[in-house]
Amino acid sequence: MLSPHLAKKIVSDVRRLIHEDLIIVDTHGIIIASTDPTRIGQFHEGAFLVCQEKQKRIITKEDEGTLKGVKAGINLPVFFHGDVIGVIGITGDPANVSPYGELLKKMTELLIQENYYTEQLQLEARALETFVFDWLQAREWSPSLHERAQLFHIDLASSRRVIIVSLNETKQTISVDMWKYVQTVWSDARDVIVRWGNDRLLILQTDDDKERTIAKLKTMQRALLDKYDVTLHIGCGKMGDSKQVYHSYKQAERALHIAKQTGDIVFDEDLRLDMCLEDISPATKQELIKRTIEPLIHDEELLHTLRTLFANDLSLKRTAEALHIHINTLHYRLKKIQDYTKLNVRHLEHIITLYLAIRFLDETTKK
Repeated sequence: MLSPHLAKKIVSDVRRLIHEDLIIVDTHGIIIASTDPTRIGQFHEGAFLVCQEKQKRIITKEDEGTLKGVKAGINLPVFFHGDVIGVIGITGDPANVSPYGELLKKMTELLIQENYYTEQLQLEARALETFVFDWLQAREWSPSLHERAQLFHIDLASSRRVIIVSLNETKQTISVDMWKYVQTVWSDARDVIVRWGNDRLLILQTDDDKERTIAKLKTMQRALLDKYDVTLHIGCGKMGDSKQVYHSYKQAERALHIAKQTGDIVFDEDLRLDMCLEDISPATKQELIKRTIEPLIHDEELLHTLRTLFANDLSLKRTAEALHIHINTLHYRLKKIQDYTKLNVRHLEHIITLYLAIRFLDETTKK
């Protein structure tokens, strides 16, 4: 309960309030944290007696000659759930340091209690994450899975949609505090929300209403931006039977990949061409770039011309206007593209090939 690491943190926090030397002693009388590092590991007889008697003890100058390892000051028992778990000691003239005693004792107990509840939340979060992982991987539901679901008050009979929420900032992580805050903002006890790795949240949703889901996701985005200054990418799978939740998870992953490129909330059911493109390997994409537009890689003018052509639905008139060039100049550029790539923009298969190559190039550039 009172580890050396926590004791060191408490000493550091409490030291901000007073300048006297502090020690924290375990129930065996061993100093586990101190503002004087040379005292760590020493036996403190006064603190040991405090643990036995469960009441504070004033250490006088006379006691320094009779009690092992002590210095004048005050030692106070630290309680947690009614039991003494350690002692905090303040070194100095007892008349001067005693007024701080009860305040520092209470502060120490509050820090220990806060640490305890944080650890409990961590355990709860990890247990829930483990359950959801097993749920996603299970091909057949065992009696054990049902029992664990009941412990977490999870209804396995409901249909579910998997939503993956990813932090945009690569250096930030999903803390327990952020996880609990999302649960509060989401405010639907039927849904399961877990941390998924360092920078993701996984939501197993029961509400099939797409518009309501979008509204809730946007509310969550605003709330996390305001409180934690983070932006989110969000991919949503299809609603399906809880036994097939793994399929929704894979769909959510695919949708998230698109969301990271577009910045939108993406539902897998809305994907069409993107659904096919996601299944193409990075190596194949790079090979297509190499076989088509590689000669244009360093000619930003021609690449920009192609992108503008696609953005204007292949309309030469609108493309020329958007580029602020004469239509003959546009024809000249397209002829250069054909010379370099051996692909004609008036040929359907060729124009599709160029479009895909540009998409793959832009995707690589963003990465």
